[in-house]
Amino acid sequence: MIRKILGSLIVAWLLFAAVWVVASGFSRNEVILNAACDPTRELWRDLNDEFTADYEQKNGVKLVIRQSHGGSGSQARAVIDGLPADVVTLAMFTDTDAIRGKAKLIDDGWEKKTIAVPWQTEPVPLSLPYTSTIVFVVRSGNPKQIHDWSDLEKDGVSVITPNPKTSGNGKWSFLALWGSVVWRGGTEAEAERYVGEVFRRVPVLDPAARGATLTFANKGIGDVHLTWENEAQLEVKESNGALEIVYPGRLGEKPLSVLAEPHVAVVDRVVDRKGTRPAAEAYLRFLFTELAQEVIAKHYHRPADPRVFGRWKHQFPEMDLRRATTLVGSGKWDDVQKRFFAEGGVFDKIPLAKGAK
Repeated sequence: MIRKILGSLIVAWLLFAAVWVVASGFSRNEVILNAACDPTRELWRDLNDEFTADYEQKNGVKLVIRQSHGGSGSQARAVIDGLPADVVTLAMFTDTDAIRGKAKLIDDGWEKKTIAVPWQTEPVPLSLPYTSTIVFVVRSGNPKQIHDWSDLEKDGVSVITPNPKTSGNGKWSFLALWGSVVWRGGTEAEAERYVGEVFRRVPVLDPAARGATLTFANKGIGDVHLTWENEAQLEVKESNGALEIVYPGRLGEKPLSVLAEPHVAVVDRVVDRKGTRPAAEAYLRFLFTELAQEVIAKHYHRPADPRVFGRWKHQFPEMDLRRATTLVGSGKWDDVQKRFFAEGGVFDKIPLAKGAK
């Protein structure tokens, strides 16, 4: 009899404990998907580790973050076509905004949402936790003496950059090339001629940034690689001395390039359907914590927090970084997309190198 009573008490206690665990949330698992641009694999791996540990400690929920990586334009189309991403961390404003405009999956005004931060008296855009730019990677010793944008026209120079139709890296490189002429006082006609000449020297148009890195670094194709600052650092580090970075600029002037602004956003329709909005929004807010900003800087992305940037400024050469929207009269991203990358735009009219796609 005593054994039966004790057994009943043990069962009752186990049931109570199970109910308490479920109610407290410690048995719950939650999964969100981050659709990211190609050269941020290492960044999100470390950020995800830090965030999931923090989120579980604060909420009692074991969160799993799955990653999808690819060319920014390709990722945007995948989400539009049904990839159930809770968050998109793409390379271009226009790619993220296409998910809003074409599929109505993101709320209007997503880019205007702000977050209060300790380093600013006014809230900052929640969509911009870091910035970047486009630089050059060359062979060790810089045998073709490529120092500035104009050097890409030198005889015998072969250029590697991904396809602007599918890759954010490709779009930013295109805009930096065009801007290197216009921002220095050149005409639109001169910019078009120059960009056309550069793309005639591109033997392979990979669909995404990491593919272009492999073409240049692993396959040994090309004399100069136009790529993200963070990707350039990783590429050079893994080359064991075979490659080096060039910050493009004229002698005696600051290096000149484009201010790359990779936006992030919650995919509203997806998180509301899946019930993951709290986790997805916490994920983006986490990016503005000092811990996350340190991780961002460690991976050679330029952090939004000026205090963190100051601690890491030794690895970020001072540059003259220009916004791409200055390349169109309206100053609007929609017009940048229409003019340069839409069907029948400037890029479509450029004769590419034989074999390049």
